[in-house]
Amino acid sequence: MTRVKETIARHDRGYNCAQSVACTYADLVGLDEETMFKVTEGLGKGMGGTLATCGALSGACVLAGMKRSTGNLESPDSKLETYKLAEEIVNKFQEQCHSLVCKELKGLDTGKVLTPCPDCIMNAARIAEEVLDLKD
Repeated sequence: MTRVKETIARHDRGYNCAQSVACTYADLVGLDEETMFKVTEGLGKGMGGTLATCGALSGACVLAGMKRSTGNLESPDSKLETYKLAEEIVNKFQEQCHSLVCKELKGLDTGKVLTPCPDCIMNAARIAEEVLDLKD
């Protein structure tokens, strides 16, 4: 069962784009929603309000780390595999949304919206579900 629609419900309640994606799947990657909410709060509005990297995409990449990382603090051994997953997410997002940058996606300089926020959120969620095999 897909949770994509749940991401929009969270966004409508005031979650930022990163929180909307990451919190929807928190339980499937071993984290409670409140903690995920806190962890991803600074990633909204293009990472810290800078209108840079899309928050929805950042939230999906956080899920990649939560899903793949071994958490081995003494000998970090899962970075390369996590990077591969995150890279796949980034590439698919770029292909579908035509940019990774919040400001460009919103068309703030050009007046031409490439992909509105709700579509970025849903695309990031669908991609995360597919790449990370997130299922109930």
